[in-house]
Amino acid sequence: MTKHQVEVITSVERRRRWSREEKERLVAATFEPDASVSEIARSAGIHTGQLFRWRKQLCQISEPPTPQFVPVDVVAALPAPDPVETAVLPRPRKKASMVTIELGRGRRLRVESDIDPEALGRILDVVERR
Repeated sequence: MTKHQVEVITSVERRRRWSREEKERLVAATFEPDASVSEIARSAGIHTGQLFRWRKQLCQISEPPTPQFVPVDVVAALPAPDPVETAVLPRPRKKASMVTIELGRGRRLRVESDIDPEALGRILDVVERR
């Protein structure tokens, strides 16, 4: 006959509650020189992520609350500013493409696609005379 050891669990393990002082003690230990967070967590029986979460919670510096209302001084209406001449700025050009015009006798004329038609006509008149 063989004997086997059997473990009987009679209660449910509950979540451990840590006091603020215990948390502060463990977090303070992580800031000491040559301290290893994983070793400190292992010795306390907690996961390293829990210790990092406590560090974040306990070391958080709160910003001063912003007031809901800000004092405002009401003054008489200011005179309208003088009209300023607005300069007409040229519209930014789209990237123009090049157009090649075959003139014959081996001559070619390359112009940008957004050239003024009247200017192109004058150029072609000059080229035809040559």
